[in-house]
Amino acid sequence: MRNLAPNAFLGGAIIGAVLLAALVGVFWTPFDPLKLDFLGRLKPPGTIHLLGTDEFGRDVLSRLMIGAGTSAWISLTTVIFAVTLGTAIGVTTGFFRGWFDRIAMSFNDALLAFPGILLALGLLAVFGANKYGIIVALAIAYAPSVARVVRGAVLSIREKEFIDASRVIGNSEIYTMVRHVLPNCVAPLTVLATSMFGWVLLAESALSFLGLGVPPPAPTWGNMLSSARPFLSQAAWLGIYPGLCISLTLLGINLLGDAIRDKLDPRMRGA
Repeated sequence: MRNLAPNAFLGGAIIGAVLLAALVGVFWTPFDPLKLDFLGRLKPPGTIHLLGTDEFGRDVLSRLMIGAGTSAWISLTTVIFAVTLGTAIGVTTGFFRGWFDRIAMSFNDALLAFPGILLALGLLAVFGANKYGIIVALAIAYAPSVARVVRGAVLSIREKEFIDASRVIGNSEIYTMVRHVLPNCVAPLTVLATSMFGWVLLAESALSFLGLGVPPPAPTWGNMLSSARPFLSQAAWLGIYPGLCISLTLLGINLLGDAIRDKLDPRMRGA
């Protein structure tokens, strides 16, 4: 318990600050994040524009706030879809086994052979480079990891005595799976989903950096980094602030994920 509280507090504080900025950005920003001001191009941080302006005179702080909401929404929605799809596959294959398990896991392992970002790039060629295409592509890319983890947990849980007891008293296989097996997968799923939020955030930023994310002028941290490349020598803040946002958010997610892991599985504490 000694290391749990600081990790949980610091990670929660960082994630809370990011979510607060995203929530405030929905209703208010210091300036219009899409308004062009060519007379105010590449202004350094100051009293009016706290984090400076970009190559089109747009306020960097306002764009970071809007980008936080976009990145958080994409990451959260992707994790929900990936966890739902992966859990359904993992629970079904692990509980019923047989030929369906062998076929599904063979296909699942084939998808796992591809790095998530590479698989997402291929899927984006089909779905198109937009907000919803990113969600679908990343959800399909990361669902196999969820399915593998859940299946492993189910294979252990299905051999427990309370599963046999549920069958003996006449409960159906579906009822036993939903009522007794699925709830016991919550702990590993919670830890995995927390880590996956960070993976998806990083992948979304990378795709946006490559020009395959949310199309401009809508701001995301990734496309802000991409747009900053030609101007880093004269306006370094254009790359520093989005990079710091991504780094700090990932740090907060990792700290919070470690705290949740230690809480749900004390045997992993300090690993």
